Amino acid sequence: MSMRASQVADAAGVNRETLRYYERRGLLARPDRSPGGHRVYDEQVVVTLRVIKAAQRLGFTLDEVADLIEVGRRRGRDSSLQARAADKLVEVEARIEDLGMIKANLAAAIAAGCDDLHQCAGSDCCPIPFVDLAQVTTVERAGER
Repeated sequence: MSMRASQVADAAGVNRETLRYYERRGLLARPDRSPGGHRVYDEQVVVTLRVIKAAQRLGFTLDEVADLIEVGRRRGRDSSLQARAADKLVEVEARIEDLGMIKANLAAAIAAGCDDLHQCAGSDCCPIPFVDLAQVTTVERAGER
């Protein structure tokens, strides 16, 4: 069954610009054209779009998703998905730990009534560990690459 771009976008829960962007990035194959010049897609594109969006929700970047899709195309099945998912889980656990620390510091700042970061940073009673928070985490360094 052939679908137009708007039908694919609606079925996958994305907009048409997202569809075109994914085509430019190589996440989706270039679609065939109808005799009238309209892009025509098969139903598998909807599945691929849902896979892309789900992978993003799981924390994979578009570059990582593109790599997973490309490896899958070359081998038919990506046996390295397990390893990549395990690596992503470690990254997510580190982020959760960081978010817990952020939550605790924000709650402490609210409880202490901090109104001015500069004044608070220079005070011995400030609950926010400015020096520790300024340190770049391993996860942040990995994201810069």
